[in-house]
Amino acid sequence: MEPIPYTGSQDEARRRLLAVLRAWPRTRIVADEPDYLHVECRSAIFRFVDDMEFAFDAESRLLHFRSASRVGSFDWGVNRKRMEGIRRRFLLG
Repeated sequence: MEPIPYTGSQDEARRRLLAVLRAWPRTRIVADEPDYLHVECRSAIFRFVDDMEFAFDAESRLLHFRSASRVGSFDWGVNRKRMEGIRRRFLLG
């Protein structure tokens, strides 16, 4: 997936992303730095942990991200669907 563009300041975008993540079910913010966030999400049924990382590029006003399962190699598209939902809520924010 492509990075998420944002308008306004990095601080505004960061606050918007944090609001989206705090409202996301079974999500815990592990590292919260000015230009980086590390987040854990647990699956609903088996409680598997997925790691998400977000990095702000203030110069190009892009939010880079990655999401990966800690266990296994196939997740039925859960990570992609989650990231698409976070992207959608962030952009609507």
